Amino acid sequence: MSVLTETDERHLRRAVALATAARDAGDGPFGSLLVDADGRVLAEEVNTERTDDDITAHPELKLARWAARNLAPDAAGAATMYTSCQPCGMCATAIERSGLGRVVYALSTEQLAQLRPMPPYAPVAYAGPALLAEARVPVEGA
Repeated sequence: MSVLTETDERHLRRAVALATAARDAGDGPFGSLLVDADGRVLAEEVNTERTDDDITAHPELKLARWAARNLAPDAAGAATMYTSCQPCGMCATAIERSGLGRVVYALSTEQLAQLRPMPPYAPVAYAGPALLAEARVPVEGA
């Protein structure tokens, strides 16, 4: 872990405050904000899984989508996401795809699990790869 600056700590405290607002609104206690290279807040989001009835309504995913739509690649690469908890796998992949340069989080996944144990997810059966000759056509454009 890198050393956090006073600016990092201030933005991380805001992420925690957003998490409190999400919890108070009846959603999961998660909040995030996106900050540009000059320390200006670009966007803020809270978890809205319950109020939106959308299991993907994580604040990190919403901000990654916002960044991909609204930031040039160099601006995205210079931006930092501050979030109350370490991003889940879904959000981490979206963050990587959006081109964001840095994520600073308060709680790790392990710490979250200790504070708020989650029931295990049911395993999903995957089958594949299959139909390579057919599946490659739309990818290759042939």
